Order: sequence, then C-alpha cells, then structure tokens
Amino acid sequence: MFLKKTKTLLFTAILLTLTLALVACGSDSDASGKTKETITFGEGDWDSIRVHNAIASAIVEKGFEYETDTMPGSEIVLLTGTAKGDIDVYMEIWTGNFLEQYNDFKDSGDLKEVSVNYDDTAEGLYVPTYVIEGDPERGIEPMAPDLKSVKDLPKYWELFEDEEDPSKGRIYGSIPGWAADTALATKVESYGLDETFNYFQPGSAASLATSLTTAIEKGEPWVGYYWEPTWIAGKHDLTLLEDTPYNEEDWVNGYETAFPSQRLTVAVNSELEETAPEVTAFLSNYETSAEITNNALAYMQEHDATVEEVAEWFLAEYEDVWTEWVSEDIAEKVKSDL
Repeated sequence: MFLKKTKTLLFTAILLTLTLALVACGSDSDASGKTKETITFGEGDWDSIRVHNAIASAIVEKGFEYETDTMPGSEIVLLTGTAKGDIDVYMEIWTGNFLEQYNDFKDSGDLKEVSVNYDDTAEGLYVPTYVIEGDPERGIEPMAPDLKSVKDLPKYWELFEDEEDPSKGRIYGSIPGWAADTALATKVESYGLDETFNYFQPGSAASLATSLTTAIEKGEPWVGYYWEPTWIAGKHDLTLLEDTPYNEEDWVNGYETAFPSQRLTVAVNSELEETAPEVTAFLSNYETSAEITNNALAYMQEHDATVEEVAEWFLAEYEDVWTEWVSEDIAEKVKSDL
C-alpha cells in the first residue's frame, strides 16, 4: 500500500512538473513573473506595411521580449479590428482613405494615434520616365516628350494602345476595393479620359506590379496607377504625371485634383497603453520616410528577401534611425540579437 501510494505521489509530482514546464514554455513573462500577452499587428495586402510590421515586431520581440503575431485584412477591416481590440497595432494607416472612420474611432477613444510613420507619400498616374525622356543607355528614344499632365494623355492614347481594344488606350487602374480605385475611376470619367482610354482594373497588387515591370523590362510604354513607397519606385525611374493641385473641396466633390499626400500613421488599440506601456512608448517614437521605405522594398525585391530578412537589414543599415526610438539598454538587446 505504501509503495503504491509513493508511486502515485511520484507520478503526480512528475506530471505537475511537466505541466508547469509546458506552461512556462508557452508564455512569456516579465521580471515580476507576470505573463506578457502576444501583440498582434494588422497585416494589409501591400508590401510596405509588411516591412514595417517586421521591423517593429523584431524590436518588440528582441528588445521587449513579447511574442508577436499578425492578422490579415483589408484597410477598413484592419482599422475596425484595431478599434475593437482584435488587433493591437496598425503600423501604416493611409488615413486619407478612410478619414471619417479613422477620426470617429479616435474620437471614441477606441483607437489611439501614437505617431506618424511618414507623410511624404505620392500616388496617382505614373509612366516610366523613359516614356518622356528616353533612355540612351538602353537605346530608347523619347516616346511622348511633351507628356507632363494627366490631361495630356488623350494626345497619346495610341501610344498606350489597349491590346484587347485597339480603338482606345489602356490606363491600368487601382485594385478593386481600394479607395484609390473609386477616385481614379471617377477621375477618368470626369476628365473625359474614358473617350480615348479604357480603365483597366488589375485583379491584385501583384498583377499591377507585373504589368509595370514587364513593360519596363521591354522598354515599352505604360501608364497607370501606382504609389510611393514601393519597391518598384525604389528600383526604377518613374514619373508621376501632374494634375490640378490638390484642394480638399474639389477632391471631395469628384476627385478632380491630384491625390493628396497622406499622413501614414501608427495607431494602437487604446488598451495597449495599459497592457504594454513600454511598447506603446516605443511606437510613439517610430518615424521613417517614403525614401527609407522605398529602399527597404527595393532591397527585398533585389535580394528575394523575406520581410524578416529586410527587418534585419534595416536594423543594421539604419541603426542611427531606430536607436532613437528606444532606450540604450533596449537598443543593446536588439543589436546583440542581430
């Protein structure tokens, strides 16, 4: 009986030890022993937000010792998810796309804007610069030397001939569901561009990028929607066609101006300030630029790198930038883990 009881107690002790070990392995605790929650980043379907998520996640994991995760979704889904608490951090909010909803969530206190990631963005209708200026090194003559503005396009519709409808040119539009798609489709009609051009909607950001890079590789004409920062803008010479200077009234009433340069902000669910104040403080210092982001995206494409590898490159290449976001001891922890 004693032997049986001893074996039972031994078995219970072993089981308890294993259980505690598994719990310890499955959680992250601070110095006080309090379990740290996993911090979830909103993951959009464009590369620049993926890169910023990877950079911020690397610092959060290496410096602050939190686990991180991502939740995918469209812009409005990510915005709503951050306000509701399904997402903790949204690293690159194109605020102009959903300004009313963004302000509503801020005013309600559910979402807190902590910093401006960068505010020197650009978007609109682009052409490869060789279309206007030529490229002597590649033996490309200027194709449309007087093309400066969106409103000059009707003079050159034949240059951008739509292979599926040779009676018109083709303007590559934005991705269906993106805010820019509504603006561009409306602009094409209000400017009368639909008389000489078809507005073609690519099925995805990847197919839009492929159409542009294929044209660049062949030295062929191309006109369509693009934006900065992107790896293509970082790697290739593109020209944004001029438009009527932006003013809010004409934009709101029909998009008959240039796209506004947007404030791309970092926002968090309001509860993160209480559950992870040190992470919120770090994010409040997070600031880059379109140029830095272009360079990171170009690196990713040229080296076929993962976003995690781009984050490692960024932390080494831009040490003078990110070390300003955190304290010296956190910076040392991050650097020691590179």
